[in-house]
Amino acid sequence: MNKHLLLTTFASMTLLTGCQKEKSLTDYVNPFLGTATLWEKEDLGYERHKKDRTWGAEVFPGSSLPNAMVQLSPVTKFRSGAGYQYEDTVIYGFAHTNKGHWNLLHIPLLPVTKGFSPSDYASSYAHDNESARPGYYQVYLKRYGINAELTSTLRCAYHKYTFQPGDEKRLLADLTRTNNHVNDWNIEKVDEYTFSGHQSAEGNMRFYAVCNYPIRNIEQLKDDHREVSIVNFSDDGSEKPLEIKIGFSFVSVDNAKMNLEKEMLNKDFAQVRQEADKVWEGLLSKIKVSGGTEREKGLFYSCLYRSFLWPALRSDINGDYTDARGEVVNNGFDYYTNPSFWDDYRNKLILLGMLSPDVTTNVIKSITDDGEKRGGYMPTFFHGDHASTFIAGNYLRGVRDFDLQRAYKLLLNNATVPGKGGRPYLDEYIAQGWIAEKDTTNVPTWDEYKAAVTKTVEYAYDDYATALIAKELGDEEHFNLLMKRSENYKNLFDESTGFWRGKIDDGSWIRDFDPYYPYYAYMYREANAWQSLFFAPHDPEGMIRLYPNEEAVERKLDSLFTEPWRNYECDNMTGFIGNYCHGNQPDHSVPYTYYFIGKQEKSQAILDSIMGHYYDMGEERLAYSGMDDAGEMSSWYVFNAIGLYTYSPADPEYIVTVPLFDKIRFTLDEDTQFTITKEGKGKKITNITYDGKRINGYFINHNLLKLGKSLVIETK
Repeated sequence: MNKHLLLTTFASMTLLTGCQKEKSLTDYVNPFLGTATLWEKEDLGYERHKKDRTWGAEVFPGSSLPNAMVQLSPVTKFRSGAGYQYEDTVIYGFAHTNKGHWNLLHIPLLPVTKGFSPSDYASSYAHDNESARPGYYQVYLKRYGINAELTSTLRCAYHKYTFQPGDEKRLLADLTRTNNHVNDWNIEKVDEYTFSGHQSAEGNMRFYAVCNYPIRNIEQLKDDHREVSIVNFSDDGSEKPLEIKIGFSFVSVDNAKMNLEKEMLNKDFAQVRQEADKVWEGLLSKIKVSGGTEREKGLFYSCLYRSFLWPALRSDINGDYTDARGEVVNNGFDYYTNPSFWDDYRNKLILLGMLSPDVTTNVIKSITDDGEKRGGYMPTFFHGDHASTFIAGNYLRGVRDFDLQRAYKLLLNNATVPGKGGRPYLDEYIAQGWIAEKDTTNVPTWDEYKAAVTKTVEYAYDDYATALIAKELGDEEHFNLLMKRSENYKNLFDESTGFWRGKIDDGSWIRDFDPYYPYYAYMYREANAWQSLFFAPHDPEGMIRLYPNEEAVERKLDSLFTEPWRNYECDNMTGFIGNYCHGNQPDHSVPYTYYFIGKQEKSQAILDSIMGHYYDMGEERLAYSGMDDAGEMSSWYVFNAIGLYTYSPADPEYIVTVPLFDKIRFTLDEDTQFTITKEGKGKKITNITYDGKRINGYFINHNLLKLGKSLVIETK
């Protein structure tokens, strides 16, 4: 029976009997949201001629707990973003790590029977016999007649496979494959019911697996293209499902065994699944919304869920982890992967601190540990230096159970000491206040250059964030130095065009300048000049003063949202309003610029349009407008849907917007709950009060929210 028909029938029956149960918040979450790809012109914003697909949200539908080590999810294509795309038709296995950045997918396993080869073993499947919810995934493998069910704990995976009666039970492990290069692997039988091994590919992940059927043997099958491992099980005539409980560790097989024994070994599938649902329900219930449509609630809780899957745990239940030097250490905290700083410093890492301060504390301890062991620089990610924003923004909001002085020492090195591991081109930035770009012509979109404009304006903001920490620690000398440098964003503003524009070494402007042409890393990082407008979140008033008057700013903003995209085909740019691109991060703060010229309602019109159209796109209504980037796109929705946004995430304040929902109850910790109430149906904010007192302007400080009172947003 079609799963959607089944759900509809069940809902109708409960209504008729008068026994309809109130929805749990996990019922609103759709883990498939974001897994589809955009193809049509009206969604992409241009006519697509390439046969390969654009970047989707690159998210996975499988089982995970918040910020867990294990993300147990189907692989429909290797060397893809998250390993799963909704339009794919076969499954290669179920892998155990994920992020959505073309990496990971450790230890893919697939139940099989017979009639396969090492190069041909994937099974077809259909979406009408596939389902998912937080902490659970199910699919029917048509090739083998096997119903696969998956659930997980923080460090363990539970596989449950129901075979056809009489079929031979086998498990295929393709340990030569992940989304990364595999350096080494092995798998071996431990005893009658146990096998173990490892796979080294972006971390050496060990595993220890206990099965409910005896293992006959483990054999290697090879052909001219591939080698796979087959776990063959003895058939005792039972028709019970094959169940495999697997513990994982990035330290040792012994630790993987320990994690399994502590987290899962003595539990059955239903218990693990129910506990996973309970964990997610607890996290989601920290923001309870009322009013709004069922669609808006579904999008909201799906986005909130999606915001808490990365960074990922890497330490074992006893605290052991493998550090940046490759040594096994135990420093008494949970060790996590580095965040995707360039993407999610804007919002997700603040949301993480608001709802999961303990995880946030441990992430800061983790990156500090990494930095001290990798040359004395705080880790960066891809582009920019936004650990400064993450640490400043969370510390000033009250996340303080870490050594700020140790973290600051590393951040100060990033800002002031040129060297490998720190900010690229920092010597140029220090010497002249901006980074030069090569003077050339006809730059292909995908060519790699310095992204000098983006680096310059983002370094200026990172200097500001680091200055906030210097102020907290009483370092007046560096506070003054960094605050002065925080104005460097002005150095690449071209008055003649009204854009931020690249300069060559002699200080003259790049001559081949087309503000509509998108670059991967020439002048701008994954953007064109339009999408690189108005980035100075620490100094919006100073930014506005670069223009002749507020009317000029308004015209520029209006043009950004109305000048049509020029049909450039860029895999990482989709979902346009004019030249504004919601499918990539660089311009996500730009709509709020209207606030600073007295046109807040224009901002809200844009925000409402984005929330209304760009999160369930495409034929299946399952596509984002672009990459989720480890939760940034999702967190953008979460914040704007409740009427708050981290315009300057380093500062402990939020710009107030018009919520989608009539009332929001937000729990900051176990004892502090504030509410947000919307009055009126319009886009123009006429009054903002907190605890009955009027808020001047549009920003509210985090310390006020911590008082646990009521924020009222009046509109017309």
